[in-house]
Amino acid sequence: MRILLSNDDGVHSPGLVALYEGLQGVGELEVVAPDRDHSGASNSLTLNRPLTVETHPNGFHSIDGTPTDCVHLAVNGLFDQPFDRVVSGINTHANLGDDIIYSGTVAAATEGRHLGLPAIAVSLVNDGHFHYETAARVVRMLLENRLALSLGPRSILNVNVPDVPWEELQGVRVTRLGHRECAEGAVPMTCPRGKKRYWIGAAGQGGDAGPGTDFHAVREGYVSVTPVHTDMTRHEALGTLRDWVDGLTGLEGHHDSDA
Repeated sequence: MRILLSNDDGVHSPGLVALYEGLQGVGELEVVAPDRDHSGASNSLTLNRPLTVETHPNGFHSIDGTPTDCVHLAVNGLFDQPFDRVVSGINTHANLGDDIIYSGTVAAATEGRHLGLPAIAVSLVNDGHFHYETAARVVRMLLENRLALSLGPRSILNVNVPDVPWEELQGVRVTRLGHRECAEGAVPMTCPRGKKRYWIGAAGQGGDAGPGTDFHAVREGYVSVTPVHTDMTRHEALGTLRDWVDGLTGLEGHHDSDA
């Protein structure tokens, strides 16, 4: 099994190193990651310039682009042999609920899935202890499960691991995404040249964080495993929207609510 490892924290991230070390023997590993931190990059591709690939002494490859760039290039040209799956992480902090909209870690995994490969995004719910080895061991356990898993098209696993020693994990829970409250306000500051600048405010706390959610699972000490589907169509709203479109005036005969 050939496994592509990537992340959004950069090629020198301790979480990526821990993942690489923790998966030794599971399969043939290749690492392609951004040359710097690209947290919050989501699924962005670099289309306005060519990208540079650098190979480091430890065999890792870095790209001066986004997490999505890294997986896209790795699968579509950097290597002669194809990959069997993609693992993205270990992210330095949690990717719970609405975080996945912005997450470069999740984006690297979804890019792998768009390219036809099963993919896992893994994050550490960091509380300052940095138990990356626990998260790496969880990924290894998932990869070594002998039961076949089919999530269907455009689907990945989003995994969040409590920041505790392996022995203190309570187990694994299959969860849904929770939802955060509104983010905190932007933080103004003044740069050395006297101009006003802003830091993006901190993410909100879990507003929808009850039993069954990823927030609740990790708070109780469980690994959260969430199937994530990138089809963003709100299928339940199609009927209501068709009725609404049928009521439009000015384009009679030009719209088709059955399309």
